[in-house]
Amino acid sequence: MQHLTLEQKYEQFEEFFMIKHIVPVNMRLLDKTFTLPEVEELHEHMPFEFQIANELSDIDSKALRPLLSLGEHASQLAEFLNHQSKKIDLMMSLILQQHSDQANSHQSIQFGGGGLVVASENPWEIGAAVEVKLFLREEAAAIFCFAEVITCKQEDDTYHISLIFSRIRDEDQDLLVRASLHLQAANLRKRKTQKMNQNENN
Repeated sequence: MQHLTLEQKYEQFEEFFMIKHIVPVNMRLLDKTFTLPEVEELHEHMPFEFQIANELSDIDSKALRPLLSLGEHASQLAEFLNHQSKKIDLMMSLILQQHSDQANSHQSIQFGGGGLVVASENPWEIGAAVEVKLFLREEAAAIFCFAEVITCKQEDDTYHISLIFSRIRDEDQDLLVRASLHLQAANLRKRKTQKMNQNENN
């Protein structure tokens, strides 16, 4: 990605579906001398809590995979294990949110598989490298990655900063895509219900 122009990065950023949704985000501006790790090395740079959460997720997926070949006889067992996994995810999500650094705390305006837009009281330099932690409460998950500032626009008293993910694991990017689509589907269902209620009242 470092070989792409700023325009190409923005085009890549725009390729992914983005949803307007508030997500708690920790962002830490990195020194210009910092060398971004390769995606394969991300695990080593994660805080310990994120490493444990990722290892638990890997264990869950490996435990459920053999059950898929057993057919319908294993469906109840798989459902039970999924519920247990969900409980663990919720507990880990709570632990990870407590890891949030209030000094670097922001909120997203939009997010998607390619990046996010956040609100900030101060401008950020275009091209700046940023360490990012996203806390997806709806998915009971948190993501650690690195991003790059590609736009910084003043909106009234705040700045809207667009960041493209420069180092993110494939599974975390997939999670963001799924989360954005789940939220979109939930919003559509909510609007449909509201419309039906309005029609009934009229």
